[in-house]
Amino acid sequence: MKVKTIASGSKGNCTIILCNNTNIIIDMGISYLTLKRSLEENSLSFEQFNGILITHSHKDHINGLKSLVNHTNLTVYIPEKMYDDLEEIVPRYRCEFIEDKFNIQDVEIELIHTSHDAPCSVGYIITYNNKSLVYVTDTGYINRKYLAKMTEKDIYIMEANHDEVMLMDGPYPRFLKERVISDKGHLSNKTTAKYLKKIIGKNTQYIVLAHLSEKNNTEEKALEAVEEELGDTNINILIAKQKEESPMIEV
Repeated sequence: MKVKTIASGSKGNCTIILCNNTNIIIDMGISYLTLKRSLEENSLSFEQFNGILITHSHKDHINGLKSLVNHTNLTVYIPEKMYDDLEEIVPRYRCEFIEDKFNIQDVEIELIHTSHDAPCSVGYIITYNNKSLVYVTDTGYINRKYLAKMTEKDIYIMEANHDEVMLMDGPYPRFLKERVISDKGHLSNKTTAKYLKKIIGKNTQYIVLAHLSEKNNTEEKALEAVEEELGDTNINILIAKQKEESPMIEV
């Protein structure tokens, strides 16, 4: 399993997952041409991908989806509840409505229902050849029942959206601050660090901190919070950036 974040943040999100003959995109918050160029730079093409997973319908996750659908034959995998927000972007026949557990060819996928101010919002546990990835962004908290399912995976791509002090002392209006820290908002550095401490295990090789706020966080503060909570560890901890692709990581 290989993973690369193409973009991560409030201006657009997109990640690719490569599992030999089964390749998947998560979210399309960037332009079609940006992703096309990125794939070509990595000796890839859309024809090598089997479909795209969408986490939720906010613009920074679907901004380029209509163009992707128009230019490719990729299937859009979503819970049916999400389609009401996407029906003007994606024809129904291009969608496959997914259950909490499903497969794309030989890749097993399980939904994590997240808590965000969108009608339907999900994360994913993706397993291929005994290797597993957890992908969770845009949620105010993680329901306890999912933590056991998320334990001891190889890769975690987890939101570390804000530093709580920077957020509360920062320029956002009060209503927006309250939205971010609410149960339907975003995970802070400290909250993500505490979740990670509970779920990482001996198999964990990579943690990718994602969806960092440009105004209410810094890479240094996100790393510091997680490293302080986890202590000495051999796990590689990376930052997913808005304007720069991550390295291709492999397990």
